[in-house]
Amino acid sequence: MGRFTIPDREIDESFTTSGGPGGQHANRSSTAVELRFDITASEAFPEPERTRLVERLGEVVTVTVSESRSQWRNRALARQRLAERIASAIRPAKTRRPTRPSGAARRRRLESKRRQGEKKRLRRKPDW
Repeated sequence: MGRFTIPDREIDESFTTSGGPGGQHANRSSTAVELRFDITASEAFPEPERTRLVERLGEVVTVTVSESRSQWRNRALARQRLAERIASAIRPAKTRRPTRPSGAARRRRLESKRRQGEKKRLRRKPDW
């Protein structure tokens, strides 16, 4: 799997005021960042990877960050999170190898079932 680069023109950025405490700065400064990336319209990924991304993330990926008072810092965090989300979704799933429980595990399970059955049997009314 190669490394992919998403061109800036394919990422829509919008800035809004972040909610919460902060007084005049939070009310006036547009520091919260929202990134939107349309996977289906992107030319950054080959078809198999694009299909996998759409299956796992949907057609449009949205990342919103408003942690910092700095627009620059929020923008950097948002881009990093978008990259992490895409990297984890593009990675192929590991193939599951079927396994069997060990003999000791089977014996423990059956012994537990026997004890449970005995406990319930002792709760019954006696047979006269």
